[in-house]
Amino acid sequence: MNGCRTPMHARTQMKATLEVINQMQADGVIGKYAIGGAVGATYHLEPSATQIIDVFVDLAGRPGLPLFSLAPIYEYLMARGHRIEKEYLIIEGWPVHFLPASGALEEEALEEAVETEVEGTVAWVITAEHLAAMTLKTGRTKDFARLLQFVEAGAFDASRLDLILERHGLLAKWQEFELKFLPRDQS
Repeated sequence: MNGCRTPMHARTQMKATLEVINQMQADGVIGKYAIGGAVGATYHLEPSATQIIDVFVDLAGRPGLPLFSLAPIYEYLMARGHRIEKEYLIIEGWPVHFLPASGALEEEALEEAVETEVEGTVAWVITAEHLAAMTLKTGRTKDFARLLQFVEAGAFDASRLDLILERHGLLAKWQEFELKFLPRDQS
């Protein structure tokens, strides 16, 4: 794990955000969590322009709540002075997008997330291989650009990625990606 490659002032602000998220976990509002998306990728790649933290959370099996309800998260944070802006919760200045780990790939990514630190605060981050698979699955143009960054940086273990892609039925999408975006050596 390379560590977060965001500028120092942003890491300090992110530390405060992560402390709130860790407290939510300690208070039982969320189960295990892991940072994904572009911010998660900054733990494996050079920073991108995004300022949104995608936090994948385990919400299944919460007694008395419908599957994947985000209501407890909103209630908890609003009661502590955090605010909603568009589809994000603003926590210590950072827009945070809470996403349920709702599919097999996301659940596996959450389970296999790795521990890291931001300014002395523990956080969980999705592995490079799972982030690559998730971006391939989503398939937006910006996701393909990020996937190219992973490839060019050699940021993932290709054998491990292949196993993940095979388990989640994404090998054909990977082959399409390779044909379209990865030039073959013609020598």
